[in-house]
Amino acid sequence: MVSSPHEAMHRVFQDHPGLFTRVGPALGVDFPPYTSFDVMPTDLTETQPLERRVDTLLRFDTERDGPFLLAVEAQGKKDPGKTASWAYYLAYLHSKHRLPPVLLVVCQDRATAEWASRPFRIGPAPWTSLTLHPLVAGPHNLPAITDPAEAAEDLALAVLAAVTHAKEPDVGAILKALSAALRDVPEDVADPLAELTAQGLGKLPAADLWRTLMAVDLSFYKSPISQEIRAEGEARALLVVLQARGFQLPAATEQKVSECRDSRTLNQWLTRAATADSLDEVFHED
Repeated sequence: MVSSPHEAMHRVFQDHPGLFTRVGPALGVDFPPYTSFDVMPTDLTETQPLERRVDTLLRFDTERDGPFLLAVEAQGKKDPGKTASWAYYLAYLHSKHRLPPVLLVVCQDRATAEWASRPFRIGPAPWTSLTLHPLVAGPHNLPAITDPAEAAEDLALAVLAAVTHAKEPDVGAILKALSAALRDVPEDVADPLAELTAQGLGKLPAADLWRTLMAVDLSFYKSPISQEIRAEGEARALLVVLQARGFQLPAATEQKVSECRDSRTLNQWLTRAATADSLDEVFHED
């Protein structure tokens, strides 16, 4: 099942293709600046009923070295069967597009990054027919951007740093720097990056910190996740009011309030709770 962190680790390259060139130094490679790019279809399905999809596929054109393809794969854990898929992706892309393909694997933990960084050899031991050398980005080589000014210089890289360091001890400082940097840019720039960060953190403990950082100034964040945070606060306030007024809340009612994410409904319930004589008066349908 595809997870939110999985999506964020490769989607950031779709939204900010130039990020690949800037990640290059951390990977020990120097790709030339691109002159143009295209987001390409990710479907690698053959004519037979066997579906194969790369996570993100981009085509770059360069002045110095011509065009190349970038396949970005987000990898959350070691998967021995994945290496054969990666080799297939590259062979298929080269055959179909007649362009040199590059594989970038983005990881969120050091053990997976170390595993993905190893060359994968295909063929019998005496003769290797094909060797796969992925580029790997993760907490082991991407910078931990903890300075708001540095984060502001490259917001996409700061988001990638936050997502790939999500399990690292320094993630708190990275998230604080990113949050501060996002407050100084227009909403149409900040909101998608804030959402992508939240998606990349998934259900890790760092996600709670990110939500707290965004909740400091909800007037800035008008994205779906900020609305969810606001609704959570309104739900907690309603439960406090009901309990303070002496209402005995059935478990089903408490769950109904806690899971509601519609601010208009919660505000309506909260207004009624101030004067209602029964729970039926609070939660009746109009």
